[in-house]
Amino acid sequence: MKNNIKLLVLLFSFGFFMSCDDELNDLQPFVEGNPETFFNSVSAFQNGVDGAYRQLWNYYSSTGSGLQGIPDILSDNVIIAQTGRRSNQDYFNYRYVAGTGGAIDLYWSEAYEAVNVANLVIAQIDNLGDGDEKNNILGQALAIRAWAHFDLVRVYGKIPTQSADANASLGVVYIKVEDGDTEDPFAEPVRETVASNYAEIIGDLERASQLIGADNGQGKLNTDGVYALLSRVYLYNGEYQKVIDAADEVSVPLATAEELEGLYTDANEAGIVVKLAINTSSESNGNNVGVLYSQSNATSTISEYVFDFDFINSIDEDDLRKDVISFVGLNQDNQYNAISKFLGETGQVNGRVDVKVMRAAEVLLNKAEAQFELGQDALSTLNELRDLRYVAYDGGEAGQDLEDAIQFERRVELSFEGHRFFDLKRRGEPVMRSTMGDIIDGTGTPPDFPTLAADNFRFQLPIPIAEINANQNMVQNPGY
Repeated sequence: MKNNIKLLVLLFSFGFFMSCDDELNDLQPFVEGNPETFFNSVSAFQNGVDGAYRQLWNYYSSTGSGLQGIPDILSDNVIIAQTGRRSNQDYFNYRYVAGTGGAIDLYWSEAYEAVNVANLVIAQIDNLGDGDEKNNILGQALAIRAWAHFDLVRVYGKIPTQSADANASLGVVYIKVEDGDTEDPFAEPVRETVASNYAEIIGDLERASQLIGADNGQGKLNTDGVYALLSRVYLYNGEYQKVIDAADEVSVPLATAEELEGLYTDANEAGIVVKLAINTSSESNGNNVGVLYSQSNATSTISEYVFDFDFINSIDEDDLRKDVISFVGLNQDNQYNAISKFLGETGQVNGRVDVKVMRAAEVLLNKAEAQFELGQDALSTLNELRDLRYVAYDGGEAGQDLEDAIQFERRVELSFEGHRFFDLKRRGEPVMRSTMGDIIDGTGTPPDFPTLAADNFRFQLPIPIAEINANQNMVQNPGY
């Protein structure tokens, strides 16, 4: 694999940008050309931006290594099912190295390609006349650039709140066309610090929030989406009042319990703030994102990963989410606590559904956690979600019990959507899996590695070996 950071100027030689949204099939992809002449209209610029969304789509929805699922496989939410194909077992067992491939290579290459395309759009933005359309294109490109860099640094670097040394540790290369970073396609850049990365990410997102439009259609960022991303990034950066302020700018209401099943089968859009639209059952070239967890047909489920025994049993029977996110899977005469969130669209079991990148529930939970950190009324905020998720609950928590309740609701609400590993990581907490087995009653085979200490180097994935070999200035993460 070529050094992806070197492809910035060369990318237009290869082109191939496609619309990421299955509601925009009439938009033709850009396939070749010079950016200085191609970007000559609003539609051409939007086509370029859609190419950047497509790169995000590629690494979030990858059938085998999607960012929607690997963070749960790395965490304490799941256990590998022995009757599955044992896919991604190197990640589940923490045996990944720089040459493992899969997620390690995919996130790096596709995220930087998203950055590449966003920078190409930003570089030519003055081809458009001043006004709302220009601002909206620029806002989307800036937000995509920030989003991709954020994913890169949280995967390959530390998170600012993770440890005392995190901000000074190595992050990733932040590439901005405005700084001249794209002028030399053969440059060998060095990794910047985590603190520098977060300053750039936040700068891009804050600028985007003042430019981007309020409604860009499904599968695209808008004002709500940028503020939602800011609420997440501020939380990772420990800027708690800014988390609250950003969350308060998001106008999308929470999904009700009655809407959850349809949300996960793509029958509705309830509570979705940011999604990446997959070409679903009516299309031929979509990714079956749910096969990361299982492959199903009308009569059986071949689970790759199932609920961790302690996790599924910690969910109260009065929790209306339990039957929406889990079911009894049967394979080879064994029953499993199977995952139902990504089985497919209504009536389908092909695992092909949209990626729910950010939901209103996460934004609210970001706010509740930030309020707790600042000694504000986090309980009332948390109860806004719990009132919609439980038949009945005790509530009334304070102190450590309230903090635990916020984190528990976050774990259940956002389970299998790519959050749990990063939540443990940013809070400086270990992975502590159940020592029970994979079968529904806790029998079967327990995990080989039930714990990962909070200070273990494997919380940072290794830089891909191809990147290390291609760039003499690229420093590998400690331990690999």
